[in-house]
Amino acid sequence: MSPTATARDAERATLDKAAGENFPVAPFFLPRAWRDDLMAVYGFARLVDDIGDGDLAPGGTDARLLGVSPDEAEDRLVLLDAFEADLRRVFDGTPRHPLLRRLQPTVRRRALTPEPFLGLIAANRQDQLVTRYETYDDLLAYCELSANPVGRLVLAVTGTSTPERIRRSDAICTALQVVEHLQDVKEDLGRDRIYLPAEDMKRFHVQEADLATPTAGASVRALVAYEAQRARDLLNEGAPLVGSVHGRLKLLLAGFVAGGRAAIDAIAAARYDVLPGPPKPGTVQLLREVGVTLRGEG
Repeated sequence: MSPTATARDAERATLDKAAGENFPVAPFFLPRAWRDDLMAVYGFARLVDDIGDGDLAPGGTDARLLGVSPDEAEDRLVLLDAFEADLRRVFDGTPRHPLLRRLQPTVRRRALTPEPFLGLIAANRQDQLVTRYETYDDLLAYCELSANPVGRLVLAVTGTSTPERIRRSDAICTALQVVEHLQDVKEDLGRDRIYLPAEDMKRFHVQEADLATPTAGASVRALVAYEAQRARDLLNEGAPLVGSVHGRLKLLLAGFVAGGRAAIDAIAAARYDVLPGPPKPGTVQLLREVGVTLRGEG
């Protein structure tokens, strides 16, 4: 297989993960230009997360594309440094990785700045160095890097950024990140990461060993319910963003809010036992939540 074909396969493997996300990435009803730009942003965000989680496709293609030697291809911090260097070429030069070459026209067309992209890289660096969070505020500070830049990029791509919309978007994105952490408690523990604040674990008398059991006991369920309500409150705080925009963008943002609410409902339906696997909402449940969100415009 030629290097070009290998690079194309690596790009496609990353973009294909959009179908498995909790929320619509670039749904069909959006204008084609928006879909293309949102998929370019998604490709960046998905790849940086895959680097941080050690989930790159086998074979080392991404490392080679970023100019990382085989000896260092397993070092996530080295890969993140190389990825940041390639990101900077998006703004001033010619990037090496095809997903960053795909991003470059979007950056120019939408006048995007490096800051949100750098935030996502910083979050994944933090994941290599910080595996526990003492307080809820500590977790919110992490979400400021790991989640909120995505919503800000959506607003920037669609030309709808205002300070108030950014504030509402940040609340939604943080909520979605917290929900994802709740769904993935067992998976994260397998990576030696816990995103449940230590102070809350102590309050609910939950030990780390309690998160490694096949099913959750009463204390773990109570903790998950508590964090799920916090996420729901954040979604409710951010939901008026939906009513502040019009047309197809309103439907997209309603999908984000509804995706979070439906995921929380799925966690509740599982009686807050997230340890057997991530509770996921069904399509009917998601569509029902979209309707509720649109009717209430938040």
